[in-house]
Amino acid sequence: MGGHLLRSLFCLIALLCVGSLLTTLNWYSLDTKEVIDKALKRYSKTWKKQEDNYQNFRSQLSGKCHGFDKAIITQANTPVGSKVVYDGEWKWPLQVTPEIFSTFAKEHPFPNKTWETCAVVGNGGILSDSGCGKMIDSAQFVIRCNLPPLKNGYEEHVGVKTGLVTANPSILLEKFGSLMERRRSFVESLRIYGNSLLLLPAFSFGRNTPVSLRAAYTIEDLQSPIRPVFFNPEYLQSLALFWRSQGLRAPRLSSGIMMVSLALELCDDVHLYGFWPFSIHPHGLHTLTNHYYDDRQAKSKFHAMPAEFDLLLRLHSQGVLRLHLGDCQPRKK
Repeated sequence: MGGHLLRSLFCLIALLCVGSLLTTLNWYSLDTKEVIDKALKRYSKTWKKQEDNYQNFRSQLSGKCHGFDKAIITQANTPVGSKVVYDGEWKWPLQVTPEIFSTFAKEHPFPNKTWETCAVVGNGGILSDSGCGKMIDSAQFVIRCNLPPLKNGYEEHVGVKTGLVTANPSILLEKFGSLMERRRSFVESLRIYGNSLLLLPAFSFGRNTPVSLRAAYTIEDLQSPIRPVFFNPEYLQSLALFWRSQGLRAPRLSSGIMMVSLALELCDDVHLYGFWPFSIHPHGLHTLTNHYYDDRQAKSKFHAMPAEFDLLLRLHSQGVLRLHLGDCQPRKK
């Protein structure tokens, strides 16, 4: 009798738990659908570049952050003996030695005049089967984030053209053993990006510095055509303050919005691909993977992707930049 009552009690608890879980999932689905509907309502209006809005926003951004001059550490703006202050943590400033100085770009890597069109390519699952490769590659300058794969069928959807690609040092740790042993596989993995700029946040956190310097030494030693450059932490601090003034509250900006910020200073027309932070496609309403190449989730909660997207959607609505959220070619059946 006691055993029967105990089993009944367990069944009741299980049913209650399942019911609670289903209710939570239903509310989550409703919330997601509501968010998507609101986003699509804002996005559905015919897009047209608003030159005054673009120039005004660009002027604000440039006036606060000076990306043209300060985004990248160079031998001109960071001489031997100067001190580099980390932007991601409190840490004693790093004094620039001649050896570290030798890894800095000798001159500013960007031209004096702006590019006409730039594509900033995020890695969102919305790019899967999108057919956007040709449109992305038609841009004059293409920016990519975190060493994404571009071959084995991805070319059709994300293109291959690259002018600048970022690399999170965690990738060097996880995929290439922090470059402590054999390093050729790292250099070979960079071939797809040609002679583009490889942008590393070497001075955001203390742990990033040694592996970022090893990456620069490896590229030089093995004569890769890619050109390593380092983010200037002073620029990143200014950028965080700027976006905070625009209403963004996040522990740390994502690589994506950092690159959008840079593009808005460097380019006349900025187009964004792969920037959709939700797990449901905005038009097809089918489930999306986190990235177009895998479903790996971010380990940390450093970034506020929906909040960043909301700001980017606002800039799209104002005609400052253009978000691409649909397929560029019909999907193959």
